[in-house]
Amino acid sequence: MQIAVIGAGAIGGTIAALLDAVGHSVELTARGEHLARIRESGIRLTGAWGTHVARVTANETLTVRPELAFVCTKAQDARSAISANTDLLRGLPVVIVQNGLEALDTAREALPEADWIGALALYAASYLSPGEISITTPGVTYLGSGPGAPSPATRAVRATLGEVMPTEAIPNFTGAQWSKLIVNQVNAMPAITGLSAQETLEHPALRRIITRSMREAVGIGFARGVHFGKVQGLSDLRLRAFARAPLTLAEQLPLLMRRRMGDTPNPGSTLQSIRRGQLTEIDYLNGAVVKEAAAAGREAPVNAALTALVHEVERTGAFLTPAAVARAVP
Repeated sequence: MQIAVIGAGAIGGTIAALLDAVGHSVELTARGEHLARIRESGIRLTGAWGTHVARVTANETLTVRPELAFVCTKAQDARSAISANTDLLRGLPVVIVQNGLEALDTAREALPEADWIGALALYAASYLSPGEISITTPGVTYLGSGPGAPSPATRAVRATLGEVMPTEAIPNFTGAQWSKLIVNQVNAMPAITGLSAQETLEHPALRRIITRSMREAVGIGFARGVHFGKVQGLSDLRLRAFARAPLTLAEQLPLLMRRRMGDTPNPGSTLQSIRRGQLTEIDYLNGAVVKEAAAAGREAPVNAALTALVHEVERTGAFLTPAAVARAVP
């Protein structure tokens, strides 16, 4: 099958390499040194799903009309990436693999003539040098098309992507996006401190802040009428219990997430962006909680503080100590 992958970061590079490994013809879009390295020596994928060097076609924009496409850019780049490839995507099944809550709405507004499918990647991958991607923690990719049952196109994509990684087509994809947003609460702290996700979850003061940000996000979701989807052990029932439990007991959830990460240091996607000198997705992660809180007539002070701290690190390039973070978060 001719498959396009728009965006060659950790997630897009993983998808492209694994699909290449089973014989699909893959065209990947990338830029700068990463593009040059892929053209020269391919994508070298290592880690939990084995080692493979993928000699894919790589260009700044697509040159061949695919049968299936994946959009794997950062959330803030999705609209421009779709617009740059509109002519070759129109009328196709296209999967948008992104964090946050807006991916499907943004995609459908940018190109109504495509059959859009949402995807949530629950595996952890690191892209810290051009042409090199490593899977630090394996996980499931969830596919869906909105609040209802998965569409026929979604099930067809599951069959293709399921060849190379654990993949599920699920109902209530909207609720699953909210559950992934709770999982992504672990992303801000590594970006603020420069520590791995595991280190931040093991640190008592940082873990408590992460727990509070998660509980705040869950509360805002319930205020917005969300029924959380089943993602990585999370469910609506479990998150209701998490929101009501004493804080010390609630900390068991992020500790469970830490155990599932294994021992390979996981920097998280937000810290990876900072290390590459790029803008992060924080406005679509913790910032999304702040936005949804405002829509519910509420506030989200912990998530607002974490969003501001990530922007401070983006601006200054200086990480904060755990003690400084504790002082800065109300």
